Parts: sequence; C-alpha cells; structure tokens
Amino acid sequence: MSPYPVRLDRFDNAWYRPGRPGWVCAIWFFVGLPILRSAWMPLSGVRCSLLRFFGARIGQGVVIKPGVRVKYPWRLEVGDHAWIGEDAWIDNIERVKIGAHACVSQGVYLCTGNHDWTDPAFGLIVKPISIADCAWAGARSTVCPGVTLETGAILAAGGVAVRDVPAFEIHAGNPAAFVRKRVVRSELS
Repeated sequence: MSPYPVRLDRFDNAWYRPGRPGWVCAIWFFVGLPILRSAWMPLSGVRCSLLRFFGARIGQGVVIKPGVRVKYPWRLEVGDHAWIGEDAWIDNIERVKIGAHACVSQGVYLCTGNHDWTDPAFGLIVKPISIADCAWAGARSTVCPGVTLETGAILAAGGVAVRDVPAFEIHAGNPAAFVRKRVVRSELS
C-alpha cells in the first residue's frame, strides 16, 4: 500500500473531450482569448461577436467587460441584457448558462470542474453551472460545479456557493448560507 493518499501519477482524464478539435481550441487560446481579455478593446459588442464566432450563444444587449476569461466559448450561453464584469473567470469545461438580466460581477469564478478527493487518482468531476434570469453573483464570489443560482437569487460578494441558491434568496459566506429573502419592487421608479 502506498504511503500517499493521492497518486497524481495515476490521474487519467482521457475520457474528457473539450467539445471541439484541438486546432479550434488552439486558435481560441492563442488568438480569441487574448482579444476577449484585452483592456485595449473597450467595445463589449466586439467581445460578444468574438464569443459568438467561436460558438457561444450570446443574447442581445449583453455587456462583457475587459479581462473576462472563458475556457470554451462553445459551452457558454448568455441571455439577453446580462452583464459579465471585469476579470470574471468562466472556467467552463462543462456547460455554463447565464440567464437574461443576470449579473456576474467583477472577479467572479464559475468553476465547472473539480477533483474527487476520495479517489487516489484524483479523478476529474465536471458539472454544469446555471445562473438563472435576474440572478446576481456578487464581486469575487465563487460558484462551484453543479450549482444553480435560481431566478432572482443573490450570492453576496466573496460568497462561495457549494449548493443551489433558491429563487429570490440572498446567500453569503463560505460556504454560502441563507441571509434573507430578496424583495424586488414591481416597477422601477
């Protein structure tokens, strides 16, 4: 028996497929991603068009700020009028769906992959993430694999969502826990 609880030399993710041929991934990583992240490109519309070109489904009126990182655009869907803030990292080795009028604030980390710590080979686990319509992931928050922020939910700044955040609830902390219900005015003043 090995004295080590983890044997990284036995890690094998040969089953995983990024969803596009290697040459498409290479073009994305060496050309598309640097343009997407660039601060010299102030136009959100150009970022949206670039993501669409590489297979993302991007709605109308979407705002994407500089510094945003997307692992695989073809596994990204963003609804109408959603916002993605500076330096957000969409680490989508699995599907990520961001709903209409949803906000992913600056520095948010959406993590669709993790490792099985009970497996000595540290096997890869991938699960999709969903940020539903009108939900908000606050600045520097983390959404873990398989988590959904349901309609109107808020994950407060710095929060770590390890389980779903129910509709119109505010959760904060690490791990994120219920704080209170979200009250939404029916009409803008």
